[in-house]
Amino acid sequence: MSTILLKFSALLLLAFVSCSTPPGANKEVQLPKLPKNYVANYTTQEITVDGKDNEQVWKDNAWTEPFIEIEGLKTPRFETRMKMLWDDNNLYFFTKLKEPHIWGDLKQRDTVIFYNNDFEIFIDPDGDTHNYMEIEVNALNTVWDLFLTKPYRNHPVVLNQWDVKGFQSNVNVSGTINDASDIDQFWTVEIAIPWKSLLEATNEKQAPEGETWRLNFSRVEWDYELVNNKYYRKKDPQGKFLPEYNWVWSPQEVINMHEPERWGFVHFNKKSASKNIPQFEYPEDTQLVLWMYEHYRKVLRSSGDKTDLKVKFPIKESHKGNDLIMEQIINPKGYLLKTKSQKTGITYFINQEGKLIVEE
Repeated sequence: MSTILLKFSALLLLAFVSCSTPPGANKEVQLPKLPKNYVANYTTQEITVDGKDNEQVWKDNAWTEPFIEIEGLKTPRFETRMKMLWDDNNLYFFTKLKEPHIWGDLKQRDTVIFYNNDFEIFIDPDGDTHNYMEIEVNALNTVWDLFLTKPYRNHPVVLNQWDVKGFQSNVNVSGTINDASDIDQFWTVEIAIPWKSLLEATNEKQAPEGETWRLNFSRVEWDYELVNNKYYRKKDPQGKFLPEYNWVWSPQEVINMHEPERWGFVHFNKKSASKNIPQFEYPEDTQLVLWMYEHYRKVLRSSGDKTDLKVKFPIKESHKGNDLIMEQIINPKGYLLKTKSQKTGITYFINQEGKLIVEE
């Protein structure tokens, strides 16, 4: 039999096997991997925001796992860890960034701080991917805080001049900043953000005791070069800046921090004098929502205006015997995708701008 005939026969067999799959049969899927999680303990001890973790409550509190490269594939060359606490007035962060050469030259607030090595916080209180905050701090304690109405993929209003009212931060350097003659050890960042400012993006009026928010943390690191003993971002032979490194707490799986549905989960432990941190429990239907966003991103890739989709609906899949059925809907509310949880009976919508809406 000729090679051409063999190939033709193989194609016929493949077509037969494909067509023999019963119409509407559910495809068994592996649901998306869960992001990282952390339990933030409540404290009554007064915390002085001085860039140091001298208070006993900081010493007693647990570190996160070391940060990882943003796609989740590589271990960074310098370690980064972070802690969180909360009280009735503020949410606190303490971060330690190991670094042999600590430098920075940006001193004006609300400039693009990630052009220096920096630490970044991303906060989406209600987890709907809209109305979230980004805060960046460099080793000089220069701050850039901004508010985004939605992710960049959805063409947001970006409020660069928005400031977190009552924001406090301080940096401590173990070494000598902007001095290339020695080897430094690390720098630490301590931050306090008032609940009054954080709750601007929600309908809540008080600290979220017992609730779970979506957050992520990033460290931007640049290769450097010395010119007249001064640090600069390193350039290639053609004069272009080398790309930065992005090291994060919870892997994004893509080089993009602005996909909030991929961020980690932080649970605010209930008020207690106990030092024992409870076991974290993900909100119900977490993986179902992540599965919906996987398909939402496919929709965005398939059609810019979402009127001629290459993604076929309804999508029928199953996980451990449970049916997963996602519909495409266009109605006056602007909904795009809809899935009802068999476990909880809750219906989830993602609208055309990527916002998550929950109907119980």
